[in-house]
Amino acid sequence: MAAPELYSKFARIWIPDTTEVWRSAALTKDYRPGDTVLHLQLDDETESEYKLDPKSGVLPPLRNPDILVGENDLTALSYLHEPAVLHNLRVRFTDSKLIYTYCGIILVAINPYESLPIYGSDIINAYSGQNMGDMDPHIFAVSEEAYKQMARDEKNQSIIVSGESGAGKTVSAKYAMRYFATVSGSSAEARVEEKVLASSPIMEAIGNAKTTRNDNSSRFGKYIEIGFDRKHHIIGANMRTYLLEKSRVVFQACEERNYHIFYQLCACAHLPQFEPLKLGSADDFPYTNQGRSPVIEGVNDLKEMEATRKAFSLLGITEAHQMGLFQILSAILHLGNVELKERGSSSCCTSDESGHLGVFCDLTEVSYESMAHWLCHKKLKTATETLNKPVTQLEAINGRDALAKHIYAKLFSWIVGQVNKALSTSSKPHSFIGVLDIYGFETFEVNSFEQFCINYANEKLQQQFNMHVFKLEQEEYMKEQIPWTLIDFYDNQPCINLIEAKMGLLDLLDEECTMPKGSDESWAQKLYNTHLKKSSHFEKPRMSNKAFIILHFADKVEYQCDGFLEKNKDTVNEEQINVLKASKFALLVELFQDEETPAALSTTAPSGRAKAGRSIQSVREHKKSVGLQFRNSLHLLMDTLNATTPHYVRCIKPNDVKAPFMMDPHRAVQQLRACGVLETIRISATGFPSRWTYQEFFSRYRVLMRQKEIISDRKLTCQSVLERLVQNKDKYQFGKTKIFFRAGQVAYLEKLRADKLRTACIDIQKTIRCWLARKKYLRIRQAAITLQRYTRGHQARCLYKTLRRTRAAVIFQKCTRMWAARRQFLRQKAAAVLIQRLLRGYTARLEHKRLVCEHKALLIQRWVRGFLARWRFRRIKRAVVYLQCCVRRMLARRELKKLKIEARSVEHYKKLNFGMENKIMQLQRKLDEQHKENRELSEQIRQMESHSATELEKLHLQLKTLQDAEEESRHRGDRVTSLQEELELVRQELEKNKEVLFILKHCDQSPNRCLQMVSELNEKNTLLKSEKDEMNRLIQEQEQAWARVSKSESMHEEVTEHMQAQLNEERFRYQNLLSEHLKLEERYADLRSEKEAAELSKPGHNRADSGYSSSQSESVHSSVLTGSEVSSLEREDAVQTAADVSLLLKLQRRVAELEKEKMDLQGEMDTKEEQLQLERTKELEDCRRLLGAERDFEALKRQELESDNKKLKKDLQELRQSLSKGLGSKVASPGGQAYNVLLEQLNSTTEELEMRKEEVLILRSQLVNHEAFKHKETRTEGDSGDSSRSPTLDLHELNEDGELWMAYESLKETNRILESQLQTQGQSHEKEVEGLRAELQRLRAELGHQQQMLSDSLELPHDARIQASLQHEISRLTQQNMDLLEQMGKQDKMVRKLKKHLKIYMKKFGEAEGVHIEQSSPENMVGESGHTVSIVRKERDFQGMLEYRREDESKLFKILITELKPRGVAVNLVPGLPAYILFMCLRHADYANDDQRVSTLLNSSINTIKNVLKKRGDFETISFWLANTCRFLHCLRQYSGEEAYTKHNTPRQNEHCLTNFDLSEYRQVLSDLAIQIYQQLIRVIENILHPKIAPAMLETETIQGVMGVKPTGLRKRTSSVHEESAHSLESILKQLDVFYYTLLQHGNDTEVVRQVIKQQFYVFCSVTLNNLLLRKDMCSWSKGLQISMEPLLYRPIIINFFSKKKSQDDAEAICTMCTALTTEQVCIVKILSLYTPVNEFEERVSILFIKSVQTLLKDRKESSQLLMDAKIIFPVTFPFNPSPVALETIQIPSSLNLNFLTRV
Repeated sequence: MAAPELYSKFARIWIPDTTEVWRSAALTKDYRPGDTVLHLQLDDETESEYKLDPKSGVLPPLRNPDILVGENDLTALSYLHEPAVLHNLRVRFTDSKLIYTYCGIILVAINPYESLPIYGSDIINAYSGQNMGDMDPHIFAVSEEAYKQMARDEKNQSIIVSGESGAGKTVSAKYAMRYFATVSGSSAEARVEEKVLASSPIMEAIGNAKTTRNDNSSRFGKYIEIGFDRKHHIIGANMRTYLLEKSRVVFQACEERNYHIFYQLCACAHLPQFEPLKLGSADDFPYTNQGRSPVIEGVNDLKEMEATRKAFSLLGITEAHQMGLFQILSAILHLGNVELKERGSSSCCTSDESGHLGVFCDLTEVSYESMAHWLCHKKLKTATETLNKPVTQLEAINGRDALAKHIYAKLFSWIVGQVNKALSTSSKPHSFIGVLDIYGFETFEVNSFEQFCINYANEKLQQQFNMHVFKLEQEEYMKEQIPWTLIDFYDNQPCINLIEAKMGLLDLLDEECTMPKGSDESWAQKLYNTHLKKSSHFEKPRMSNKAFIILHFADKVEYQCDGFLEKNKDTVNEEQINVLKASKFALLVELFQDEETPAALSTTAPSGRAKAGRSIQSVREHKKSVGLQFRNSLHLLMDTLNATTPHYVRCIKPNDVKAPFMMDPHRAVQQLRACGVLETIRISATGFPSRWTYQEFFSRYRVLMRQKEIISDRKLTCQSVLERLVQNKDKYQFGKTKIFFRAGQVAYLEKLRADKLRTACIDIQKTIRCWLARKKYLRIRQAAITLQRYTRGHQARCLYKTLRRTRAAVIFQKCTRMWAARRQFLRQKAAAVLIQRLLRGYTARLEHKRLVCEHKALLIQRWVRGFLARWRFRRIKRAVVYLQCCVRRMLARRELKKLKIEARSVEHYKKLNFGMENKIMQLQRKLDEQHKENRELSEQIRQMESHSATELEKLHLQLKTLQDAEEESRHRGDRVTSLQEELELVRQELEKNKEVLFILKHCDQSPNRCLQMVSELNEKNTLLKSEKDEMNRLIQEQEQAWARVSKSESMHEEVTEHMQAQLNEERFRYQNLLSEHLKLEERYADLRSEKEAAELSKPGHNRADSGYSSSQSESVHSSVLTGSEVSSLEREDAVQTAADVSLLLKLQRRVAELEKEKMDLQGEMDTKEEQLQLERTKELEDCRRLLGAERDFEALKRQELESDNKKLKKDLQELRQSLSKGLGSKVASPGGQAYNVLLEQLNSTTEELEMRKEEVLILRSQLVNHEAFKHKETRTEGDSGDSSRSPTLDLHELNEDGELWMAYESLKETNRILESQLQTQGQSHEKEVEGLRAELQRLRAELGHQQQMLSDSLELPHDARIQASLQHEISRLTQQNMDLLEQMGKQDKMVRKLKKHLKIYMKKFGEAEGVHIEQSSPENMVGESGHTVSIVRKERDFQGMLEYRREDESKLFKILITELKPRGVAVNLVPGLPAYILFMCLRHADYANDDQRVSTLLNSSINTIKNVLKKRGDFETISFWLANTCRFLHCLRQYSGEEAYTKHNTPRQNEHCLTNFDLSEYRQVLSDLAIQIYQQLIRVIENILHPKIAPAMLETETIQGVMGVKPTGLRKRTSSVHEESAHSLESILKQLDVFYYTLLQHGNDTEVVRQVIKQQFYVFCSVTLNNLLLRKDMCSWSKGLQISMEPLLYRPIIINFFSKKKSQDDAEAICTMCTALTTEQVCIVKILSLYTPVNEFEERVSILFIKSVQTLLKDRKESSQLLMDAKIIFPVTFPFNPSPVALETIQIPSSLNLNFLTRV
């Protein structure tokens, strides 16, 4: 098809436009060759005409199909030209918010002027390891490609970042270096990658400044070489700089700033350490205030200074050097403030009124007089003499500024040298990646020497770029073996020759600089004479003789010659430099060390004039011009770039106002032309820009093929199709693996494909519409027939109804008349009966009232007479009682007198006190103590009973209240029903009363009586209404109470959920710490193994002491190394201090130190425990000693008391004897003075005796307690000699008659009885309380349910109420039936389980019987004894323990753990058998009370499992040991003896519980080990599945023909869609089946398997979503349809993403369904904006729809992270799962070779 034929009607083209550069339009008429005008319709539907050039006949460029718009690669476009490139970039940038686009080998980066969340660590991880075409364009993709090629091809790489100021070059270079630092890491301890990143803030501070185009513009070029070792880790870096803009130090244009470092210094002027610099505001210095813009919006110079100083420190620049740098920079600022006043016409002088020159000299430590002198003078050297000549004011100012620029340049170079020194490494890099951040092509209104050098560098880079693109293009053609011709491309070598060749611009400039009277004007004349009209790239402006024009590859640039010579010379007053060299400031002197003096260069020359001439010539040769230096450094850079594989990043500045996501077409086109993007497009367009593999072409254009053309060979199929579709064979070429198309052919094929699909759609629509029309006709016909049938039937029914109504009317009239007559009769009858009833009632009530009055009078008389009789009786009774009392009192007084006389006699006192004194007092004492204890116990019992009674009373009250409420509610329900019935009756009575009133009105009988009855009825009605309102109020109050209860329950549930969330979060943190601990252990073990391997390889290696035994492993359970191993590592470290691998040794030394510290801490802890034990023992001995002393003292005191007691008894006896003898009647007579004295002495003696007895009793009780304590202590210590004496004997010795012992025993028995009664009563009380609480809860629930039913039923009518009650009863019975069925199901399940166990036991019993019979056979008879051994009989008494010898311990671990293969022997084992065996061995160690064996068994098992998992980290091994570790953990719980776990055991299993050791700490260790194994299992599964997810979920075409393949560019995606080894969804499902059945086969818990599956589904969803967010080619409707049919993802969300994209309801649906995603992830910026149609029938997502979704999600909390974290592992839990297997029934297979284990 010829090119003009494409310009048919409706074809879309591009036409030039002054506003938008290019504008889209559509043809309204077909174009025919020879037409001079094209008839167009613009996008705004206005008609227009486009005139064609009749001479050239060039037609406007065609527009690409819509499905190609927004492609990732510009070379994928069918039509490659400027408007297509500009439109594609604009759509991606403004509509899709995508800033990166490929253009062949170039990455085009557009500055968004906005912070985007696409540079985080998650994005770096997503691009790491991916091919360049697999993901969306990104700077990380280019960096990954460079890193991958360096690692794969072992060739150095370079990334060339270019663009004009403000395009984002520095940021792109920074992100590239960040990517290398993150992906590669550092192999040294110094962490070079951090230093590489730290160099950026330093270079930005001293080399970046604010310009009118960019707030952080780089004013120098830099090339950073990042060095890598053989393992591709960063080991160092080196930086080269180019063409620093020194003029900015002394001059800034309006709205611009000086370098950032000056403003940062001024911002820190108020800090104490900066006060000596005597700085102030930036407005105080001319070098910083010329631009009148000292502040950048959004930038804090003080914080930037902190970042700069931090970077200096990280790079090793000390604080002293930093302050030295700041001192020099401050001196430059003060130098700018030095005023030079004119003195005469040819001289000047300094004016230091402000003192800035003095501050400058103080800061630089130079001579004030020398510097002041040489600022105003210069030295002239002649052949014979040297002269000092004064300079003018202008020359002095220029000299001052030149000195400031020179100092800053030297300081800049020194800082770069220090950065390179910090980034350098002693070892030579194996390879490097260079990042070139260099200025782009620049053109301004006034262009000077700087722009000339910049554009010269861009000419060289463009030449290198053109050659590289041409080379790649030709290599592609040669690789595919297709014929090709030399592609014509723009060669800018003539322009480069104009600048750098012999007699070029730079040579003429250097020559003019050597002339004594050279000037810019003379240099311009030389240029005109040499190159004007001789070079096509050189022109002269019309209106100027001091300017020239160069035709660069990008544009024409006019340069002004003013200042070229001065800037090229870069001259500084040599005497000023000498003054600085003479400074006492060491850092300043160091800056000028590289400048040699002219005298040093002429020491060997002859004398005289020839000597001076050669000396001057040598100085001139030594001092190179700026242009020559720049040319040499540029040549060196080009040599470096040519020796590497280049990668290009072209940065574009979209607009000059720095508006986010706004593109100015004029500025964009200008930069695209300048950066070489359009040149790349032009080179591609001249050949075959569109390239398809045969499979891609077949998949995309299969609809254009005929059935007979499709064969197995895809190449032959494509050839036959193309020969039929495209007649011109020059439009395509067939390569080995690809088809190459000319520009526009893909668009033509897309047009054919769209036409074919459109035709097919028309056929489908035609057929469907025919089917719909016929279906509609049949439906209408059927409806007509139905209407006729129903109409006829309706007419017949109407006739029947008319006849029926006539008959019914007659009957109705008859019945109505009869009813009216009967009603009249009944009303009259009722009125008569009512009147009679009322009259008779009135008469009866009068009679009743009379009888009541008579009855009440009789009742009053009866009560009055009874009261009078009782009053008389009480008076007589009181008189009799008083008389009796008087008589009895008189008799009692007589008796009392007799008793007192008798009591005063001595004989009576003797009788009373004889022999009974001691016993009475002892018994009284015992009785008092018993009473006291009884009172205390009784008081406790009463308190408990009162408390229990109170609680019971409260519960009974609550129960009674609830029951009353329930009864009241029922009663009220019944009452409401009865009230409603009464209300109905009242209404009927009201009706009747109304009739009666009507009758009475007619009869005029008793109207007042009727009114009274009506009022009574109204009062009753009002009362009923009030009762009804009261009932409703009570019901509402109960509903509110239940609402409050439900609210409190909901709050409790919320608190529970919050606590559960906190628990999960804490569990997640803990398991993350465990994973980090495991990684550190693995890393340490790897380093240790590497060190051992290195030591073994050395001939002079000395073996360490291996005297380590398993009995010494009682260290902390989580430690990997033991103490002897740590010590051996320390000795090995001492031997290996001179090893080559310094990092390995440092890490090992650090780990050894940590382990040593750990062991020291463990030792200190043990020492402190021993000291504490000794202190306790010492305190115990002191206590014993003290008790012994107290006991001796109490014995002495007891003896003393007993002697005093005997003495008192003796005195008492003597007193009694003296009294009995009767020493005189006066003395001894009762009532005498002597008698009273003796009686008082006797009383005092008695009281003292009582006190002594109490002390004796107290001492005896203390001695009893002491002896009991001593007996208990001696029994505990096991001292048989001391324990032979019992406390019973001591107690008997204390009291000879045994009364104290009997009292003590009786009190103990009483206490025991009371305590048992109290405990029994407390337990019964608790049970009763629990029962009452359960009953209370049940009654509350039942009451709430009944109240709800009551409230619901009250609102219903009577019939509905009955129906509701029936429904409730039915539901209750149904619930009971369901509960019974559930119980029956549980019982059936239990029966089946028991049957299953019975079968297993029967089978085992049968096997055992078979063994018994086999052993009983004659062949197996034992030689002489003849008796057989019954194994079954012995196993019946098996206790579930295994015994082994200590020397077999290593053999046990080797067989059971190390050598056990899950795929081999372990498959046929009982699930968890190794765990059971280990636990049975542990049970025997616990039974033997061997703590060392228990510790060794547990620690060795844990360490051996860790080693096995480290060596064999496959899925089956990890799954197997995860199951066994969990089973071992469950066994420790199940047999721990704790009630929470033992309640699930059988009585036999409870007998097997551990008895001597508490292993709760080891349970935590095993839990941690299980968590580590689980995390390792998850990582292994993810490593297997991760590479398969994206190909299976996104790339595989599950629906053939729906997806299709879009055209791709140079960056083809390395898809595995059609390869034989492709990953499909079926392969993933099979792999998941393998994982699932393996986990179940190994006996993993169901909950653990569920958590594993949940984790894998999260990985599937996160990886798929991340790929969608980073792959624009996957965001289409067909892909959404495919994903929605896959079983592993959430389908409704995906299908909604890609199907509904129009209305507001669709936006709300997306926001509602995507609740867990952020705004960035819910397609706002990504999926919706990335949506790309694959076919022309699809529609793009409109900007308005995206904005509506964004508006709906503005209140949602967002995360700064764009991608989901696919590496996150959810916290795992291991719920307790008791084993039903009895330990005594476990059989050990002979295949395990565990014969050394003995069953106990």
